[in-house]
Amino acid sequence: MKRFTEKVHHEHEQKDVVWVKRKEETAQHQDQQLQVKRKSEAPEQEQVTFKLPIVYSDKYGVRFCGMEKLHPFDAAKGAHVMKLLMQNEIVAAGRFYEPTEITKAELRKVHTRKYLRSLKWSLNSAKISEIPLLLFVPNKLVQRGYLRPMRFQTAGSILAGSLALRHGWSINLGGGFHHCCAHKDAHQGNGHERDFYDNEKVFILDMYNAAIYPRDHEAKLAIRCAVELRPRTADETYLKKLKRSLNYSLNEFRPDFLVYNAGTDILIGDPLGRLSITPEGIMERDQIVFATCREQRIPIVMLLSGGYLKSSAKVIAESIVNLKAKGLLTS
Repeated sequence: MKRFTEKVHHEHEQKDVVWVKRKEETAQHQDQQLQVKRKSEAPEQEQVTFKLPIVYSDKYGVRFCGMEKLHPFDAAKGAHVMKLLMQNEIVAAGRFYEPTEITKAELRKVHTRKYLRSLKWSLNSAKISEIPLLLFVPNKLVQRGYLRPMRFQTAGSILAGSLALRHGWSINLGGGFHHCCAHKDAHQGNGHERDFYDNEKVFILDMYNAAIYPRDHEAKLAIRCAVELRPRTADETYLKKLKRSLNYSLNEFRPDFLVYNAGTDILIGDPLGRLSITPEGIMERDQIVFATCREQRIPIVMLLSGGYLKSSAKVIAESIVNLKAKGLLTS
């Protein structure tokens, strides 16, 4: 398997005639009335049927009687992004897609029964969520407050995938939990890397801060194009490496579909990502990836992934607004 790693250092009778004319006039009148009716109904029908391939559910939010605030991740980030998108008239109520909760049968296509059973113990959920106090929370509450929102977000990513194949693009206002295929979260995507280890049908491009968690060296073997960044890497260097690695990857592998893990923990000031990318840098990053995929007719699904600053939601919404303004969010 060929791999590339860039290290840190671097849509006829008068009567008859009169009778015929009257019939025509009546038909014309009826037709005109029908046309008027159709025109009046059209906007309403359009409003009901037309939806943007943006996926979200109010069931995405993690809630633990306030305990979710103990983790730096904004558990209501999707809700905050959706509110901002509505304020900017990018999407309106009822004009986006809502997933249903993923089923156990669907989960078993990926996970073992043993792993799924292990989630019935709060200890394991505490480890996964990185919230130690969950250890002392009854598992019924953990299932309702944490695992159920995760199952909705997972279903959202699957729905977003099918929408991207239909429209050319989609955005799930959630998902992308890598510890989750272009990976632009600050952390190494060791979860999906281990899932697709030695799978020649999957090409993984991963740009990450090599100096932070998880530093999973075994999972790195699944990365086909790795770009290891130094802490505090700024816009110019980051965007230069992004263009180069994305072009390299698409020359090496022609994907039928691209999953874009658009993390915002690369933002300057993020306590966990420890990179120094500005909000403008995030917007340019997303624009580069979307423009490349749209130009090459590669379906792309964007997942929100990590981001541990309260300002992340605003940055994400502004970036989506920019993508719309640039004509990159059309079917």
